[in-house]
Amino acid sequence: MTTSKGEVTAFAERIEARTPVDRDRALDGLRALALLAVPTGHWLLGGFTADGAGALHNASPLSTFGSFAPVSWVLQMLGVFFLVGGYASVLSYRRAASTGGWLRQRLVRLGRPVLGVCAVWAVLLPVLSVLGVPGTTLRTASTLVIQPLWFVGVYAVVTALTPYCVRAARRLGVWAVAPLVVSVAVVDFLRYGPYAGAMPGWLSVLNILPGWLFAYQLGVVWGEGRVDRRAAWTLLGGGALLFAVLLAGFGYPASMVGVPGELRTNSHPPSLLVLALAATQSGAAVLLRDRIGRLLRRPRVWAPVVVVNLSAMTILCWHQTAMLAAAVPASLVSGTVPGLVAAPDSVGWILARLCWLPLFAALLVLVGRYARGFDGPWRTGTTTARARRAVAGLLAAGFAVYVLG
Repeated sequence: MTTSKGEVTAFAERIEARTPVDRDRALDGLRALALLAVPTGHWLLGGFTADGAGALHNASPLSTFGSFAPVSWVLQMLGVFFLVGGYASVLSYRRAASTGGWLRQRLVRLGRPVLGVCAVWAVLLPVLSVLGVPGTTLRTASTLVIQPLWFVGVYAVVTALTPYCVRAARRLGVWAVAPLVVSVAVVDFLRYGPYAGAMPGWLSVLNILPGWLFAYQLGVVWGEGRVDRRAAWTLLGGGALLFAVLLAGFGYPASMVGVPGELRTNSHPPSLLVLALAATQSGAAVLLRDRIGRLLRRPRVWAPVVVVNLSAMTILCWHQTAMLAAAVPASLVSGTVPGLVAAPDSVGWILARLCWLPLFAALLVLVGRYARGFDGPWRTGTTTARARRAVAGLLAAGFAVYVLG
């Protein structure tokens, strides 16, 4: 036991020694918190039921326990992730030799892990089918795997808009987010207001870009030094007030994640409620920045934050695979496993699911040991390297077509 504590301390001290003195630890802490909220939310609020043939279908405890919706308010932290992303982009953009080179480097870093997970699943699907996994289960698994990847695509788009966000921030300050709020509010009014029946179904798609660009633009404004404590308190109070008004007076769903069977959702695409939550979280993040930074001066607190940040894309791309690695074999062996393959409609299921979380985390660590190879730079220049990239691209494209089909 003593040796174990000594190893942990030594590991933390090595990371501390390698950390630049001017590193903004608070930003890394906020990013790590937002990152960990993604798998935690999916693992807690997503479940499976098995049909008569043993095939898996998506289910959620929120369908039964609507009062648990506030849990999703805490776990929906993509607003914080976009906020920190915008701030960090400003810092790296200033140091870049050219806009094109900067953008190309960031997009490649986002694209490699996505290409990897899609290529691996393209190979897994036929293998699992041969092993007797039902086609419906494969469809369910593919949907879950691809689900978090939309975020990477949106994040890539808003990253490409960084030069324009910087210009807007320098000219307008915090008011640069106002057109985005208005845009989302107008679309929400059209799709949910008195004229909703006459509106085309694709109208909601118009909220995708401004809805997620909102927090990123706030981060850019923050990075430009245009968000003071007064503005932060306004974001916190104004966002919380708008959130309460939308819930109480305008019939917005309480859950920040999609619930099977519900026709209306807040996050896909984002509604005005998402922006209200992002504003609240962003104001709190700015106000708590110094406290978080002081806390992370402790090496044993700082070390896991560094590990999570270095594993960011692995966590985003592979956490659903980790859960499926437990659920799919369980569905083949037994029709019902409490908390894993069973209707999420009881307190017993919730307690059982909490017990499964450590296994999901362990499986993610195990998968990540091999999957992290997709995060780093790939070999270039040789014919073999180019052939591997081409094969990976074709496999990933095939997986995408399968899911969309």
